[in-house]
Amino acid sequence: MPFVTASDGVRIHYEVTGLTKRAPVLLVQGLGAEKNSWNPQRAALALKHRTIALDNRGAGRSDKPSTQYTLEQMADDAIAVLDAVGIDAAHVVGLSMGGAISQIIALKYPHRVRSLTLVATACRNHEWREELLASWADVAVTEGMGAMGKEAARYMVGPRSFQRLLPALTIMGSWRLFNPAHAFASQVQAILATNDSELSLELSNIACPTMVVVGNQDILTPRGDAEEIASLIPTAELVVMSGGAHGLTLEKAFRFNRILLDFLGRAERVFVPHGHAADVAI
Repeated sequence: MPFVTASDGVRIHYEVTGLTKRAPVLLVQGLGAEKNSWNPQRAALALKHRTIALDNRGAGRSDKPSTQYTLEQMADDAIAVLDAVGIDAAHVVGLSMGGAISQIIALKYPHRVRSLTLVATACRNHEWREELLASWADVAVTEGMGAMGKEAARYMVGPRSFQRLLPALTIMGSWRLFNPAHAFASQVQAILATNDSELSLELSNIACPTMVVVGNQDILTPRGDAEEIASLIPTAELVVMSGGAHGLTLEKAFRFNRILLDFLGRAERVFVPHGHAADVAI
């Protein structure tokens, strides 16, 4: 069970799957979720990529210190994982909070990113979403993670899929199994404390191939959030998945995986390793 120790002593758990000599893909999960939530994607990528999935601090088998977290710390944690695995640059895929972390990775460590896939995420928090996330943290602390999980699950999938996928969301999200309330609340505070105005202003500096994916039934990070990110990143393409909600990587896994594999293939073909000049036709 591999771990890497972050600069502040926090142990971060990760797992590597897939083919060693294929292009690496770093998978960064969202609020309260752990690495096994990526299982449908890890299975789909296994024959074409080497995947690295980590538990963010405060989730899964990573440490859950009773201190303040930041999204920048989580971005640094992800880079520490790449260092531990010996990977110079990876395709970075981030979901929800993981999408915000991935934006920070691309801005702070551009040479470590082959491409960027931002799924069901945003570059700024609206007041209503800040209030919602704060209420989830309060429910977690006062009523327990089970109560919070039931409340949040309604934002993860569309109404037609809710009853069918609720057991899987509860297990794969690992809200009940691994995460104490204080750690979940600390992740929420990390989101709320992020200077999203500064983040959105810097997105124009991202130069790697970027895909922004959103479900047209996502009510937590609606289409407008994805459109804003895509408009701010010069290299971005926007994909709107019909029938998908916030948990589209699970709810619409087959279709999402097909879209992701196609994008990663195109991005890998144009990837130029750091320090190497691209071929120029004369």
